[in-house]
Amino acid sequence: MSNSPLDNPFYYLENFRQVLGWIGQRYDDLLNEEERTFIDDFAQLPQPAQALLVRMVMRKGVLFRASKLTYAEIGDARQAVAPLLACGWVDDQPHLDLPALFALLRKDELSQCFKAHGVKATEKKADLLARLLPDFEHIQPLDHWFSGVDEVIFALQVMPLCDRLRLLYFGNLYQEWSEFVLADLGIYRYEKVEFSLESRGISQREDIDTCLNLHSCRQALDEAEQLEELATQALAIQTLNPWLSMRRAKLLFQIGQQAERQQAWPLALSVYAQSSYPGARVRRVRVLERGEQYAEAMALLQEAQATPENDEETQHLLRIQPRLLRKLGQGGGVKRKARTVTRLDLSVTPLPDHSVERLIQQHLAEEGSEVHYVENALVNSLFGLLCWPAIFAPLPGAFFHPFHSAPSDLYSPDFYQRRAALFEECLSQLDDERYLTVIRDTYVNKFGLQSPFVFWGTLTPELLEQALHCLPSSHLKRWFRRLLQDIKANRTGMPDLIQFYPEQRRYRMIEVKGPGDRLQDNQLRWLDFCAQHEMPVVVCYVQWAHSPMTEVSSL
Repeated sequence: MSNSPLDNPFYYLENFRQVLGWIGQRYDDLLNEEERTFIDDFAQLPQPAQALLVRMVMRKGVLFRASKLTYAEIGDARQAVAPLLACGWVDDQPHLDLPALFALLRKDELSQCFKAHGVKATEKKADLLARLLPDFEHIQPLDHWFSGVDEVIFALQVMPLCDRLRLLYFGNLYQEWSEFVLADLGIYRYEKVEFSLESRGISQREDIDTCLNLHSCRQALDEAEQLEELATQALAIQTLNPWLSMRRAKLLFQIGQQAERQQAWPLALSVYAQSSYPGARVRRVRVLERGEQYAEAMALLQEAQATPENDEETQHLLRIQPRLLRKLGQGGGVKRKARTVTRLDLSVTPLPDHSVERLIQQHLAEEGSEVHYVENALVNSLFGLLCWPAIFAPLPGAFFHPFHSAPSDLYSPDFYQRRAALFEECLSQLDDERYLTVIRDTYVNKFGLQSPFVFWGTLTPELLEQALHCLPSSHLKRWFRRLLQDIKANRTGMPDLIQFYPEQRRYRMIEVKGPGDRLQDNQLRWLDFCAQHEMPVVVCYVQWAHSPMTEVSSL
């Protein structure tokens, strides 16, 4: 017999009840009277009314035709809505403007409604709306627009309140209620995080308003609103909450990027200067350069080089510096030291449905070694298994509900600093044999749980054992520390293949580049890092051949 939640036709209602219970338990001290009353009164409604409200909350928009709200488990929507009308949560006589009317009615209904205006059969709804809009700027109920129509429009009145509740639950307004279904069906399984009042990212009522303001600004940016006004609005948002401060910094960074696209250089400089988000400083250097403020750009560049925020910034600054020196009449500066990475040239015959990485994997495996196509999966997975307790520590702003696949602040610049002691405790296990047991135990005990680092589909038991056998713990520690320096930038760019030689307990990493393919910035940074620490890595440059694969040279 199936135990699927979808066997219960009210599964979505059960989910919503769980949300209200969670919020009432976790955030009762932050709720206003309207929100507490809603939670209490919702529980007293008849089940059909509860279900209808949740169906509307989970759908797009706030206006619904009663005839479109057909759900077998609810029955007649016009009957189910009665308690919602009584408490003012739904309005069945909303005043509609012309665009709203057009969004609700079909073309044939509009033709009947506006037959006096000569609607043509070939006329598109958008064209008809544009033609009629100057003559119909007022708002009125549906039956005033369309006399005798057998339809009722329901207008959801509590959507702003429900959005605030969704914000408290998810910590954002981008996630939708539908995500519960995936969790309940067992498609995704999540780590159980211990929650406390101290672990809340939203800790006072003002934080809710700040979240809503930040979301409103982000929506305005997506909708290409006036950038000067938007920047002023974003800069006016003040908060002492560290989690929200970082969200504000990211918003300012995004506004700066848009200002650059519009070549609004003073605005870009202004918002970048007030953003602590990674990358804002190097963008200021670039904007100063574009504005031909070369001396100011060089001063900021030298300041950044003295205390770089991460490897990515260092890389960008090294590229900008020669240009600035030339424009200041100081030559190109000292040339960078040439990259010393072992090169492997192979000629291969292309095969249908075979990527170039898979072709090289097959070829190298014929030499008697164990070769795996891992790209970023292996190092990230080993890191995720060893550092599981630190990653899923219930810090403020990290987890809002039981369905997190990753901490909310994973990409924040202070992600490591906030958990430094926890990560150091995990990494210290690499100094002896403890890490082997910890990684193996975590693999078994947490298998299949959502993780931002562990690639369960790639990390087979065979690959795990070969990696633990052949990878030195000192190399693991260096990789993991580099990940923690800048998770967003450094979790990608790792070599495509790893080649194990179990008898010698050694390995080699291989970055594969097909014909015409070039190394990306994050790949170059990983190659430099490995070369610096004498880790075995090669770049395999592939040429297409029309004969069986043969090795041309190995340097």
